Amino acid sequence: MSDVLTEGRPAEPGQGESRSLWGEAWAQLRRQRRVRVCLWIVAGFTAMALYGEIVFRWHQVRDRTPAYQQPNLAAQYLPPSCLRQPWSGAPDGTPAAARFLAGWRNLAQYPLGTDGLGRDVGQRLVQGARIAFQVGIVTSLIAIPIGVLLGCLAGYFGGRTDDAIVWLYSTCASIPGLLFILAIALVVGKGLLGVYLGIGLTTWVGLCRLMRGEVMKHKAQAYVLAARALGLSPGRIMFRHILPNVFHLVIVAFTLRFPAAIGTEVFMSFLGIGVQGEPSWGVMIGNARLRLWQGVWWEMTFVTLAIFLIVLAFNLLGDALRDALDPRLRTRGV
Repeated sequence: MSDVLTEGRPAEPGQGESRSLWGEAWAQLRRQRRVRVCLWIVAGFTAMALYGEIVFRWHQVRDRTPAYQQPNLAAQYLPPSCLRQPWSGAPDGTPAAARFLAGWRNLAQYPLGTDGLGRDVGQRLVQGARIAFQVGIVTSLIAIPIGVLLGCLAGYFGGRTDDAIVWLYSTCASIPGLLFILAIALVVGKGLLGVYLGIGLTTWVGLCRLMRGEVMKHKAQAYVLAARALGLSPGRIMFRHILPNVFHLVIVAFTLRFPAAIGTEVFMSFLGIGVQGEPSWGVMIGNARLRLWQGVWWEMTFVTLAIFLIVLAFNLLGDALRDALDPRLRTRGV
């Protein structure tokens, strides 16, 4: 009947093609210039982290000390290459072409300068990106499943199950988060394992609250009532029917908590509780602050700029994803 009524009528814009939620969200994100810039920034840091992981594993397999960990006192406190003259250090009597090539080869060796031990700031910055992405991904793999599982159970079953889970996350939320993280890290021990558990086991509360409210709202929808009438189990209803409809909240939560985990790891490493013996961004900031009075500013500047860019890119990307995936916000233009 509807086909007969619409036959011969010109198709309205967008009527002939049906897009999914993710397709429409991606089309909306591609139209925003700031989102494209953020994606390029995230892709650049991801490539840095992957390259740093390859370099780290290669030296670990060959049982060698990587170059970014080897002191070179002859090259300490070198400024970035853009502040050095390419012909400096060339012996007298050297031909001009040879002096030029040797000078530029010397500049390319330390493009971001060196620290107090003559180590390349650029290579250590790449390894810091590797550690930051490890912390963001592993802590998300710990916190997100806990928040999703407990939120779904509390929202769907209600009653005593809801009361127990609400009491649990209320208790965790009442404890100062940073002190809780530091306590777990001190019990487990210094290093990445303490950082993983400390951040992962304390940052699931917000997602649990969000999932609980969404599941409580969706369990009264018609499709859930129909699934119950068909005799489907509660687990299948929660994870096969309700969860796909609220999974966009998990994606948004990941993009927003990823930079928060990076910032927490930087602070823990700055205090000497986090990563030990590795060029974490927090360790680099802790070492660089002692040299600022000597005029060695480049290590602090580049690390701070890297943290600023990755945190800003993820926050803007998370806001854009929320606007694109939230049905209430997506219908504002209709």
